[in-house]
Amino acid sequence: MKKKEFAVIGLGRFGGSICRALSEEGMEVMAIDVVEEKVNEFASIASHAVVGDTTDESVLKSLGIRNFDHVIVAIGDNIQASILTTLILKELGVKHITVKAQNDYHEKVLNKIGADQIVHPERDMGKRIAHNIISNNVLDYLELSDEHSIVEIVASQRLDGYSLIDLDIRAKYGINIVAFKRGKDIIVSPQATEIIKKGDILIVIGADTDIDRFEKNLVEE
Repeated sequence: MKKKEFAVIGLGRFGGSICRALSEEGMEVMAIDVVEEKVNEFASIASHAVVGDTTDESVLKSLGIRNFDHVIVAIGDNIQASILTTLILKELGVKHITVKAQNDYHEKVLNKIGADQIVHPERDMGKRIAHNIISNNVLDYLELSDEHSIVEIVASQRLDGYSLIDLDIRAKYGINIVAFKRGKDIIVSPQATEIIKKGDILIVIGADTDIDRFEKNLVEE
């Protein structure tokens, strides 16, 4: 399966954390900033690191930005540059655009010009967002520690019709499914005989490496 390709525009604390997390997950990442020192810092972390002014349409075109699966606009204090960059990305037909908002006014403008996802760094962790945008199955991701998390994962066709005891998840992966969400119903501490249905939201707790193994082996389609 082809790796998703990401571009991160703006390499401040927030954009940098997204870039590092995506790179650690083995994703193809292009890191872009107007400041050469920041770009140099990420030259050995990202797949590609480029100095460029993303408010210039010709620069974005030259980078082949429309070919990326997902572009994250993490520009710092320059709201005008953030809005203009987002607008150009939309016009160039980028598939999915996530933008860092500075405040509620900025968010309103980003909504109007068609940003697909808007995040507030003070409320969202870079690592959490990176995890969510990598996988179509992960709905939410909450760090408990550096190595353990609680994750909401959508059950795919691969899990449909199997019980917890059939899958033997705890023994095979060392993780626990602590609850299901099925429509408006929540099943807490499900029985081992509980049958999983496609579309169920599984609330999983465990070590990050074990959750990743479970997700890749059983969940991703």
